[in-house]
Amino acid sequence: MNSDPDQADSSRTLIRGIGLGSATALNMIDMIGVGPFITMPLIISAMGGPQAMLGWVLGAVFAICDGLIWAELGAAFPGSGGSYRYLREIYGPKSLGRLVSFLFIWQLSFSAPLSIASGAVGLAAYAAYFWPGLEQPLSSHAFQLGLPLLGTIQVRWQLLGSTFIAILIVLLALVLLYRKITSIGWISKLLLAGVIGTMLWVIVTGLTHFNAAQAFSFPPDAFNLSHNFFLGLASAMLIATYDYWGYYNVCFLGDEVKDPGRTIPRALLLSILLVACLYTLMNLSVLAVVPWRELLTGAQSNKGLYVISVFMHKVYGPWAAGTATVLVMWTAFASVFSLLLGYSRVPYAAALDGNYFRAFARIHPEYRFPHISLLALAGMAMLFCFFSLADLIAALVVIRISLQFLLQAVGVIVLRIRRPGLPRPFRMWFYPLPALLAITGFIFILTKRPDALKQIRYTVLIVIAGLAVYMFRAWRGRQWPFTSKLSPDLSEFPSGGTV
Repeated sequence: MNSDPDQADSSRTLIRGIGLGSATALNMIDMIGVGPFITMPLIISAMGGPQAMLGWVLGAVFAICDGLIWAELGAAFPGSGGSYRYLREIYGPKSLGRLVSFLFIWQLSFSAPLSIASGAVGLAAYAAYFWPGLEQPLSSHAFQLGLPLLGTIQVRWQLLGSTFIAILIVLLALVLLYRKITSIGWISKLLLAGVIGTMLWVIVTGLTHFNAAQAFSFPPDAFNLSHNFFLGLASAMLIATYDYWGYYNVCFLGDEVKDPGRTIPRALLLSILLVACLYTLMNLSVLAVVPWRELLTGAQSNKGLYVISVFMHKVYGPWAAGTATVLVMWTAFASVFSLLLGYSRVPYAAALDGNYFRAFARIHPEYRFPHISLLALAGMAMLFCFFSLADLIAALVVIRISLQFLLQAVGVIVLRIRRPGLPRPFRMWFYPLPALLAITGFIFILTKRPDALKQIRYTVLIVIAGLAVYMFRAWRGRQWPFTSKLSPDLSEFPSGGTV
């Protein structure tokens, strides 16, 4: 029996209606989204040729390594909140874990809307295939702020015709999610059918028109292991990491998953393996039809990123290009839908625990879902639709790696040491190798990129602001580290019970 009172309370209010099929579907539509359909030119540009496939391959390897971390933690702590719950338990729910888990939720208030907005902006970019005028800028502004020690913080926002479409997409996803969770399972499967159908059409078309000489036409210095090669590889891996992320979506819905100890690990690993195969085949298919130099030109101009539309036009003509564009937009919307659903449960779990603003713990009286959390994330995502896709992706990945994935990868090792007796329905394969590989990959992506300090400054600023907010709340509530006498931290005991 689970001894966690928070989880018990939430289990009485949330419905366990998500099985393995729905969980895998939610993960996959979160993973695929618009990412691979629009970021391919960006990855080609990062490495200067089809050798950018290395970014996809290494991205898959690190996704599996990180997925094993999520699988072990998700099975051990199968409640709503995902990383919030894991970080709290790993680092001590009555001590440092309270601060670390708060900082996770704090950064999620920025990174989750960034992720949702990236899907909406990507969808709007594909709409520009039908209406090219959407790509024309209506207004653009840059803001700079010099801060002691941090240097100059730069923020740039833009208003395009496509910005209005992106905002409407977030609003539509919000309307569809404003209902019972049992009504969402069939919606996720319907959206997944469109996602898989689109990818399979691209793959079959590419394989039946495969030009190996074109797909593997590497530039002369493609594999010259120079400093620039590794800079390009890190940039490509950053984008690939963004494209693979989402395999953990079901972890944020733990209280709504049937048999979570078995369903969560299976959904995680199954979705990663399926999507990795689809990504590899799809990218080879496109490179075999569309010359990579043409993709490079599109990335450098930041226009015409609707590569699948161009791909289908070359093979079948305008009718296929138009159909493919609609299907990709369908796929992008599926991603926005899934992201908004999963992330809305995280601030709810933290607020229920008393470690975030109380309003986020409110449950809709009729539909029984955290409606305040859902509305807040959707509102922030609409604001972030005013940023470019490249800026959204870079800021999202750096913030999340720094304040979530690295802490969690280190934490799974810490937890094994501190609580060896904790019941683990799933144990990481080849422990601790996957965690060590994930840590190495994340540090490489963070540090070995051109202009890497730009997003790192954002992260440091978010941490400083989060620390200030946490300390003020803790001081007012007489919580750690301002308690006169610390409550015992039950996570120090090896009995395996959660607190």
